[in-house]
Amino acid sequence: MREHDESIVSKVPAVTLGFWVIKILATTLGETGGDAVTMSMDFGYLLGTVIFAVTFFGAVAAQIAARRFHPFLYWFVIVATTTAGTTLADYVDRSLGIGYLGGSSLLAVLLALSLFLWHRTMGSVSVERIMSHRAEAFYWATIMFSQTLGTALGDWTADSTGLGYGGGAIVFGVGLTLTAGLYVWTRVSRTMLFWTAFILTRPLGATVGDFLDKPLDHGGLALSRYTASIMLAVAIVGLIALLSQWADRQST
Repeated sequence: MREHDESIVSKVPAVTLGFWVIKILATTLGETGGDAVTMSMDFGYLLGTVIFAVTFFGAVAAQIAARRFHPFLYWFVIVATTTAGTTLADYVDRSLGIGYLGGSSLLAVLLALSLFLWHRTMGSVSVERIMSHRAEAFYWATIMFSQTLGTALGDWTADSTGLGYGGGAIVFGVGLTLTAGLYVWTRVSRTMLFWTAFILTRPLGATVGDFLDKPLDHGGLALSRYTASIMLAVAIVGLIALLSQWADRQST
């Protein structure tokens, strides 16, 4: 039988340097914003997860229903996955008592399962082939799992290995640099490298976010979570607007 998915115009941005800069800022905002709600506002991990999960599902529904690419909507969904991923990972790791390593292992299995089902159903997990509503659904589910896994990995690296937030950021920064090197100098699958980089940017953002708002005696800068979140949000909006204007000029 023929597929019943309605063909759509791709609604994901080009994977450029600007994409990765905004992605890192968005993941960092997810950490500070998620902690602001669960800790500073004292909502707790479970209620915080519910709040951000509702936001995520609403944003994804709007993104899938859209007929064309809207950069601010797309990046709002990304931020929603980072905040929901932060609170969900913290709930799994801490409230359920699984621990960082157990939570990371569970989330890695869920991410692998999501990629497997996506490939089995659509024949590819390439972000350049997001041309149907079904592919979009798999895309956002996979992103959600990768963001949550990244949070757990970042916390595990910073807290359990003794590296601290700065050391964790260096580890994941080196991982991203190696991934970029493989992209430039080898013929390793671009799809595999994309998802590797996408996963690594989340723990990098998580450790940078923790570095910004954690107390000085815990290795952080002790910035207000609200202040850090607002600064990151302003930077993201500014970059999106700048890149959108540049893309418009290129197309004219």
